[in-house]
Amino acid sequence: MKVIGINGSPRKDGNTQKLIEKVFEALKTEGIETELIQVGGKNIKGCIACYRCAENKDKRCAVTNDICNEVLEKMLEADAIILGSPTYFTSVTAELKALIDRSGIVAVVNGGLFRHKIGAAVVAVRRGGGIHCFDTINHLFQMSQMFVVGSTYWNLGFGRNPGEITNDAEGLKNMADLGKSMAFLLKKIQ
Repeated sequence: MKVIGINGSPRKDGNTQKLIEKVFEALKTEGIETELIQVGGKNIKGCIACYRCAENKDKRCAVTNDICNEVLEKMLEADAIILGSPTYFTSVTAELKALIDRSGIVAVVNGGLFRHKIGAAVVAVRRGGGIHCFDTINHLFQMSQMFVVGSTYWNLGFGRNPGEITNDAEGLKNMADLGKSMAFLLKKIQ
């Protein structure tokens, strides 16, 4: 079993990554393989609505000059997907939104490639707007017929400056619980 965590934050080693890594700790304890994928700050453009993915039906985006297809391949191989983002003006980062739009349409037009995979949103937030960010990620999961895993509260952690998230004890506890819940569901499905 493998879980990938996609970090939509351009701040590598920032708060979003720390939250994903906390989920990974619980997953690794349960013997589940994890991989962190950095999308934030990388070259990935939004969907251009060419719909060649629907014509080609090759499980790939027709735009090939960025990292989208590389990340999409990892999403298809994984049993579960964590999408993490800081909150930017109450939503996800532009890079993560581009991945959501492009991978989502490729998955849908190729017969539901994400169907019955497990998904979890992880959001770093300074103060407000995190729920909309959380909701944006969950829309991909819901529209893709994925199983969405939650925690004891919203999968959010509070912190602005890099590393500040480690002061949010409740947020970190929620991430640990999220990892345990994801492991439980993975084992039940397998």
